[in-house]
Amino acid sequence: MNSKEYEQIAVVGVSGDASKYGHKIFRDLLNAGYPVAGVNPKGGFVLGQQLYKSLSEIEKKPDLVITVVHPAATELAVEECNRLGVKHIWMQPGSESEAAVGRAKEYGIKTTLACFMVVKGVW
Repeated sequence: MNSKEYEQIAVVGVSGDASKYGHKIFRDLLNAGYPVAGVNPKGGFVLGQQLYKSLSEIEKKPDLVITVVHPAATELAVEECNRLGVKHIWMQPGSESEAAVGRAKEYGIKTTLACFMVVKGVW
């Protein structure tokens, strides 16, 4: 595992509910030493970390965005990634849609459709 591979990762869909994948992924990335910021439109705090209401609120532009939300929210995240110049989006299984993938491709955003945690050996 190489947590130095990314300077800033944003997880869109972080939840305070420990049974949800948005929570588990955020928690385990933090525990593995990844530089990670959580995004939830409601804001608040999870695991002692402030959540951002949008990607654009994060001080340091993410070089990777992981989506753990329903496909319509992933489509919005793709639009925000495009506005911010984010070059890589990783759509967790179930968060992708044809529209999100197509739009990301149109914008030249590298898109990965797989479980980040499994591929990177965190899980």
